[in-house]
Amino acid sequence: MNRFRWTSLIPVVAMAALAGVTWWLLQATKPPANENVQRPLAHTPDYFADNFSVSELDQSGSTQYRLTATHMVHYEDDANSDLTNPAVRAFQPGKPIVTATALRGKVNSDASIVDLYDHARIVRAPGDGDPQMQADSEHFQVLVNDDVIWTEKPVKLQRGQSVMTASGMNYNNVTRVIQLFGNVRGAITPADSSGGSLRQPG
Repeated sequence: MNRFRWTSLIPVVAMAALAGVTWWLLQATKPPANENVQRPLAHTPDYFADNFSVSELDQSGSTQYRLTATHMVHYEDDANSDLTNPAVRAFQPGKPIVTATALRGKVNSDASIVDLYDHARIVRAPGDGDPQMQADSEHFQVLVNDDVIWTEKPVKLQRGQSVMTASGMNYNNVTRVIQLFGNVRGAITPADSSGGSLRQPG
């Protein structure tokens, strides 16, 4: 009868122990199950800026638009930003500067759309045959790529000595045409009838 040798089990036990230690090391170093799951981005601020300023240049390198604010808060989920005391200035060679301001605002991720809220105002400096133009409303939206400023809120428009009110407005900074919508009231003085144009859609 063959005798059982305990020494023959030593290699087996050693291999089992090595396998056990290897498994334990793998478990100890494995990241938690949910660590690789990408968390949803929250609408929380991820950075701030004071005296914020960004400019858009034309093909010649000249400033076409400049956006400034005393304070900016950027959000991580949609990359939009809240603005305090925003100002948007539009520059065109040989034409008066147009400035849009408000107490607060929002700008999208690529700075192509700027919303201005609370005491929003547009001022076009006089020049190029036009008197000064000023428009006041509670909201203006600046479409930078289209060079258009519009509002769906009641607006008061002053152009030289002319004063008008309307339910909404669209201002094209390229053509210098101002369109008034809805309930339009007021009068245009003869001295302000030249230069740029006012239009009420039919």
